[in-house]
Amino acid sequence: MASPRTLLSCLLFLVIAEGWGQRAAVPGCHLHPFNVTVRSDRQGTCQGSHVAQACVGHCESSAFPSRYSVLVASGYRHNVTSVSRCCTISGLRKVKVQLQCGGARREELEIFTARACQCDMCRLSRF
Repeated sequence: MASPRTLLSCLLFLVIAEGWGQRAAVPGCHLHPFNVTVRSDRQGTCQGSHVAQACVGHCESSAFPSRYSVLVASGYRHNVTSVSRCCTISGLRKVKVQLQCGGARREELEIFTARACQCDMCRLSRF
């Protein structure tokens, strides 16, 4: 029979190895690829596709009763203080997408994709 130390080492290795295959289950904010189809106009005269990056995940948030000084300063209307952070694009980069037009004609178009992500202040619109 194996020693308790050997069994513990094997179990620890299995837990670590199992975690590497489950990136989506890891909390936080990270890059996530998705397919984009780009058209030159509404009729789709020229079009192409590209794998772009988005920021996906979750960040910490909390809510707690406001301190007495906040209650007094707000006229007793601000009784809950909340702090929240959202998964946000912290850096962009341009990528070129090759568009296939009728025949052998091609065009090139630049689009933005996320380069980096971070947990930051929540906003309705960042860019």
